[in-house]
Order: sequence, then structure tokens, then C-alpha cells
Amino acid sequence: MNTAAFTMFLGIVFVTLIITYYASKKTNNASEFYTAGGGLTGWQNGMAIAGDYMSAASFLGIAGAVALSGFDGFFYSIGFLVAYLVVLYLVAEPMRNLGKYTFADMIAARFDTKKIRGFAAMNTVAISIFYMIAQLVGAGALIKLLLGLEYTTSVLIVGVLMTVYVIFGGMHATSWVQIVKAVLLMGGTLLISIIVFAKFNFSITGMFAHMKDATPLKEAFLNPGVKYKDGLDTISLNMGLVLGTAGLPHILVRFFTVKDAKTARSSVVYATWIIGIFYVMTIFLGFGAAAFVGTAEITAANAAGNMAAPLLAKALGGNMLFAFVSAVAFATILAVVAGLVLTAASAFAHDFYNEILRKGKATEGQQVKMARYASIGVSVLSIILALFAQSLNVAFLVSLAFAVAASANLPVILYTIYWKRFNTTGAISAMAVGLISAVGLVLISPNVINPVAGAAIFVGEPLFPYTTPGIVSIPLGFLAGYLGTIFSSQKADVKKYEEVLVKTNTGIGMGQ
Repeated sequence: MNTAAFTMFLGIVFVTLIITYYASKKTNNASEFYTAGGGLTGWQNGMAIAGDYMSAASFLGIAGAVALSGFDGFFYSIGFLVAYLVVLYLVAEPMRNLGKYTFADMIAARFDTKKIRGFAAMNTVAISIFYMIAQLVGAGALIKLLLGLEYTTSVLIVGVLMTVYVIFGGMHATSWVQIVKAVLLMGGTLLISIIVFAKFNFSITGMFAHMKDATPLKEAFLNPGVKYKDGLDTISLNMGLVLGTAGLPHILVRFFTVKDAKTARSSVVYATWIIGIFYVMTIFLGFGAAAFVGTAEITAANAAGNMAAPLLAKALGGNMLFAFVSAVAFATILAVVAGLVLTAASAFAHDFYNEILRKGKATEGQQVKMARYASIGVSVLSIILALFAQSLNVAFLVSLAFAVAASANLPVILYTIYWKRFNTTGAISAMAVGLISAVGLVLISPNVINPVAGAAIFVGEPLFPYTTPGIVSIPLGFLAGYLGTIFSSQKADVKKYEEVLVKTNTGIGMGQ
């Protein structure tokens, strides 16, 4: 057991529990539990968004993907960053002006039906669980490497902690844990990047020249085609990454934690700068791991490459830097999973329980109580699923969540805001087809069925040739929304659309 790492782990757990304790004193009603009462400032929410977004996939998965696949691994960094332009220009302001607590609230501003709420809540829970599995896989591998605990035990530890944050602290605790994590992650990544850059005499050209011979891939390391040999597979991946962020429920709900649309926009700007700087530094993490750790050692620690960044820290700075970076990665995972649990639990308690089962008549106390029960349920389900996904790269797992979000949620968001004829049938069609097609294609893809033993869950020939479903499922989501609308006998409520249009652009009649 690494004593320094264990001490830092305990320190991070202690700090986050203190934050949760003080946040619990502010969490007295549904608004404070779901959205921190809309009281975060632009920079606070921007930091929290960045903390939420820079997940285990970013720190562990991308570093490993770049180290093992070179240029192809960097697709994740590019896609995650460019995605925020879509969020800033198309989604952030309308989401804040139309919604209150959840993604379903925004859709219900135009279509106030139980079916739509139910589908929206189901999509939220599904996407959150997909994303959470990735974080738990990263946590299991990290704690196993550091403390020598079994993977199952490691996942259970993180699962218990994330449930505690949500049950007692709600959005207040989740937001501040994410802010603290963002500061630690940026600091740790910057430190490693500077050390790596110094090893190459602060020369970008020297670094790239060195990487031509630093790995078994030779010059192919710097060119696309190592992992994604099919151009359509590359396009599919990037479609999901660029468009998926705008449909991720745990990012969308962050716009309800500020007072107005102007603050929501400013928080996206803050987040984009922080995220942009971070993803540039993932080049140094990946290149450094490939050059100074080596492919053999990276894959020996974790076949998917998830431990590349901590191993790089150990190679550069010994046990102390290794312990610090690993503790930061642990904080990263804790912050993100807390946000995901809260998002899924809020969707269940607010949309299913209050709006559908109780017809909007549940008291705030009953909603919060149900959300806490739902947090436990979501955590248990995610832990069980994570136990079967140990061999998968966490960046890939997150890309699946992005593909589902882009296929099932984004079409409904954009049609709701910008298409006058859009109706209830179209909304349900888009959400159902987007979700089913994305998940269904993943189940028959090479990531689940692969002819190479050990490369996937099952051995065999995949029925769908691409590793991510976006190239098919995203157009299907948009097409289903369009066809469901034009072939439906139901007429669109033009007055309701005009009301939504005014709210979208002015914020008049906001829920908070």
C-alpha cells in the first residue's frame, strides 16, 4: 500500500465530507437540493461545469488513449472542447429560460404531457448511468493500483461516498466538490505538463520528433488510423463527442443553478476556457506516458490504458507526485459521480414521482426524500454494471453516453426551441428512437462482440461495424422527430410555441 497516496486519499475524503456537512445545512427544500437555489455566480458555475466535465474519461481515459493510440486518442480532446460551442450558442440560454429543475422541465415548457416527461426522465437516467459506469471503472482501477484493494471493493468505496454527498448535501455539496476538484485537477495536470515539456527542452518540435520513435507504433503514432481505421468510424465518434455535450443531463441542469440566462452564458465561457486549457495539456500527459512509462507498463497496469497518467507522475516525480496525482484523479471521480447521481435522482423524484405519479402534488419534503431514495437505487445499479465493465477504456464508455445524449436528447431540445410545427408525437419519437438505436447499436458493436478473445464482453463477429453509434443513431433521432411530427394527425400548438419563443429569448416567466 502506498502510504502517501492513502493519506492524500483520506485528506480528500475528509475535505469533501466537510463540504457536504456545511452544504447539508443549506439544503432545506427542493430548489436547494436540485439546483442550489439558483444562487451560484457565473465563475462558480463555470468552475463546477468544468469540474463536472473533466471526468475520469478526460484525466485517465484520454491520457491512456493518446499514450496507446497516438493521434486517434486526441480525437476525444478535440471533440469534448468543440462541443462547448454548440452548448454556448444553441442550448445554454434557452435551457436556463425554459427549465426549472430538470431536462424534462425544459421540454415540458412546450409539451406538458406525462409521456414526454417519462421519456425525458428515462433518457436522463440511462445517460447518467452510462456516464457513471465510466467513472466507477476508473475509480476501481485507480484504487486497486494504489492501495492494493480488489476492484470490487474499490468500486463499492466510491459508490458509498458519492451516495453520501448527494443524500446529505444535494447540489450545494456537489457544486463545491466539483469546484475544489477542478482546481486540484488543473494544478496537477499543469505540474505534470511542465515537467514533461521540460524533458523535451520546452520544444514542441522536439517533442513531436521524439515521439516518432518513442513507441512501437513509430511514425504511425502521430497519424490518424491507429485505432479508428475506418474514416466513418472516426466521423461517428466525433459526431457523438461534438453534439453529445449539448444533450448531457448533468451538464444541462447546471444552467438551473444560476439566477438568469446572462449568468448561464458567462458560466459557459468560464468553463470553456478552463476546459480548453486542460485538453491542450492532455497532449503532454499522453505523449509523456508513451515516452517515459512505455506501452508495456501502461497495459500491464490496466489493459485499457486508464492508469497512464498516474504512472507518468510516478516516473517523473516518484511516489509523492504519484500519490498526489492519484488523489486528484480520485477527487475527479468523486465529483463527477456525485453530479451524475444527483441528476438521475432528480429526474426520478421530480419527473416520475412528483409530476407523473403524484400529479405535481408532492410536497418539497416528499420530493427530496424520494430523491434521496433514488440516489441509493441509482448508485446500486451503477455499481453492479461497473463490475462487468472493468476491461473497457473509460474514454470509450463516456463516448457512448455522449452518443446517446446526441441521439435522444439533442433533437428534442433543438426542435422544441426552433421548430414551430414540432409536436408531442415528434418529441416522443425522437427520444425513443434515439435512445433505442444508440443503445441497440452499441450492444451489437465491436466493443461488446469482438472476434478477438478478451477485447470485448463476447467473442464473435459484430453485427454493427463501428465502435460508436453516432453516425447512424444521431440522424435517426432527428429523422424520427421530423417524421413523427409530419405524419402525426396532431396539430402543433402555435400559441404555445410563440410563448416558448418569447421565454427563450427574454427569460420572462422563468421558474426561479
